[in-house]
Amino acid sequence: MTDAEKRLADLGFKLPVAAAPVANYVPFVQSGNQLFVSGQISMGPDGLVKGRLGETMNVEQGQSAARLCSLNLIAQLKLALNDDLNRLKRVVKLGGFVCATPEFEAIPKVINGASDLMVDAFGDAGRHARSAVSCPVLPLGAAVEIDAVFEID
Repeated sequence: MTDAEKRLADLGFKLPVAAAPVANYVPFVQSGNQLFVSGQISMGPDGLVKGRLGETMNVEQGQSAARLCSLNLIAQLKLALNDDLNRLKRVVKLGGFVCATPEFEAIPKVINGASDLMVDAFGDAGRHARSAVSCPVLPLGAAVEIDAVFEID
């Protein structure tokens, strides 16, 4: 178990098995020392978290969904690195998408759920650039989807 996995376990989180793609794409692509991970939706042990922020979900529920996305991103990272998360040098960027009503403006607060988890898992190497946008619908009805770019050894 790596330091990041220990930190996550101490916080009560367990990495899921990396999900297989649901369409015509690959879960990750390495280019040089960067690893691009395809968008991961808010899938957790109890199934897919669906909903629309500002309609059926509040900020705290959105943050929880975003944390699930981060756990799924880390699971893909672990798979790409042959189970060695110690090869991570830095979380470079997160791109966050939140299913929300037009009036819901707390999109950055929702994506903070994912950002905070990356910092909790990887410390300073987890600090990253990011985008946070809303959209009217996400694949499979997911509440949140996040993709990532990682720098690796």
